[in-house]
Amino acid sequence: MGFLIYFILLLIIPIWAQMKVKSAYKKYSKVQSSSGMTGAQVARKILDDNGLYDVRIEEVRGQLTDHYDPRSKVVRLSSENYHGNSVAGAAVAAHEVGHAMQDAEDYAFLRFRHALVPIAGFGSNISFFLILAGILMGASNLLLLGIIFMAAAVLFQVVTLPVEFNASSRAMEQVVSVGVIRNDEERETRKVLNAAALTYVAGALVALLELARFILMYIGMNNDD
Repeated sequence: MGFLIYFILLLIIPIWAQMKVKSAYKKYSKVQSSSGMTGAQVARKILDDNGLYDVRIEEVRGQLTDHYDPRSKVVRLSSENYHGNSVAGAAVAAHEVGHAMQDAEDYAFLRFRHALVPIAGFGSNISFFLILAGILMGASNLLLLGIIFMAAAVLFQVVTLPVEFNASSRAMEQVVSVGVIRNDEERETRKVLNAAALTYVAGALVALLELARFILMYIGMNNDD
């Protein structure tokens, strides 16, 4: 019964987080910001006010596909946010610019996360096979190796949390200081940013639960020996 509850939690937590962010985005994407600025204009305004003239802004297909590309120095905004002038669009655009500001300032957690990318990518790909082989073969050494690689991937997700929260904090500060939103719009903007951050918290929590389960499995396997 406990095992069933565990798996239900693994399914429910990320789904619940996704529903929260989609609900908040859908609600506030229908609310026009007082400035009437599009997401692209918001991003450009904040970038220029912070001296980041070399960072470009591009439109990208899809919904909530917004991101900052540190290699190309480009803030990419989904079509709805690029052209729209909603509170949600302004919040998302400001958040992505927050990452550009982190990049320009050599924000420590962002640099650490970038350094973890190849290790985390390799770890997430190989850990499943090593863990599965260790369980099926009863080989605790393979299971331990898989756990180590999995831990690298989990570390990446944990380090992502301060990066995302800091970008959201910068976003709130910027949209207020440059006059993108009024004081009475801060609550709505914060709701969008908090909902988006929740998805990263949920992802990290699920990853930590999975890692803990396999660690307990390894301990149990060694105790049986």
